[in-house]
Formats: sequence, structure tokens, C-alpha cells
Amino acid sequence: MQRYHDQEWGRPHHDDRRLFELLILEGAQAGLSWSTILHKRAGYRRAFARFDPRKVARFDARRRAALLRDPGIVRNRLKIDSTVTNARAFLEVQREFGSFDRYLWAFVGNEPIVTHRRVRRLPARTPLSDRISKDLARRGFRFVGTTIVYAYLQAVGVVDDHEYDCFLGGPPRGGSRQ
Repeated sequence: MQRYHDQEWGRPHHDDRRLFELLILEGAQAGLSWSTILHKRAGYRRAFARFDPRKVARFDARRRAALLRDPGIVRNRLKIDSTVTNARAFLEVQREFGSFDRYLWAFVGNEPIVTHRRVRRLPARTPLSDRISKDLARRGFRFVGTTIVYAYLQAVGVVDDHEYDCFLGGPPRGGSRQ
């Protein structure tokens, strides 16, 4: 968890495959701990074609049934099916906007929202996560409720919620304030 925080969480991500990976992992985390998902991350990468959305979008019923027996991932039919559905929706967003990165970062004018909160209690959702969640759902994505989306925005650095006293926090260093 410490390495994930120090090297990845809250840092702006712009690679579409990484954005897809974290979207899927955040959805898989629903109802579970993030440490459980991080522990299974290698299994997810193997099971879901290293998060290549083109390959995942082609997973058929037989492939999905096999995933239900894979101990390297969370074996939940709804979450597995949503990964395939989300891969197809992800490809549609890429076609429409040129990249998922362009779509996602447009919600914040291509600059992260920097909060660097002094309190240790983070919100579970925000008006931004509400808006993005609603738009993703409209586009056919699943497991993209506002709480999942807010965690995703934090993970990919669209929202920088590092605490003020964290070595990655402190006074804002660019980006917009929330």
C-alpha cells in the first residue's frame, strides 16, 4: 500500500491503457478493500490481457466463464461481465474523443484539482464525480457509481487529495483548487 501511494496514487495518468486498468480495478474493489485488489493486480493483468481494451472487448461467454474459476481475480460474474462491457464503452469513448485521456481530463480543463486537505477525512463523492459517473453510465459503463468514480479520479491524479502534511501534499503546486 505504501509503495502504491508513494509511486502511483494521485499522480496524473494519461496513458489510456493505465486509465482503463485503474477504472476496472476501482470497479472490482466495490465492496472489498483496496489492498485485496492490489494483491490481485498481477492476476487481473494476466486474466484481462494486460488491460488491452480491444482484446477484453472480444471476450466471449466461454472466456468469461473461465474467469469465474480464476483465483487470481475477484470471481464475481457481474464484475467480470462489466469489465467486458466497459472495454467496449471505453473503445467508443476513444473513437469519439481520440483517447479516453482526452475525454476524462476535459472534465477538469486538463489540470488536476489539487485539494491537499488538512483534514484526514476525504469525501466519498463530489459534484465532479457525480457528473463523470452520470456521463460514464450514459455511455454504457458499469460499476461507475459516484463513489467508485471519485476513488478513480484520486487514483489517476485528476483529483490530488494528498494530505497537507504528506510529502506529496503541502501547498498547491499548480492545478486548480477545489
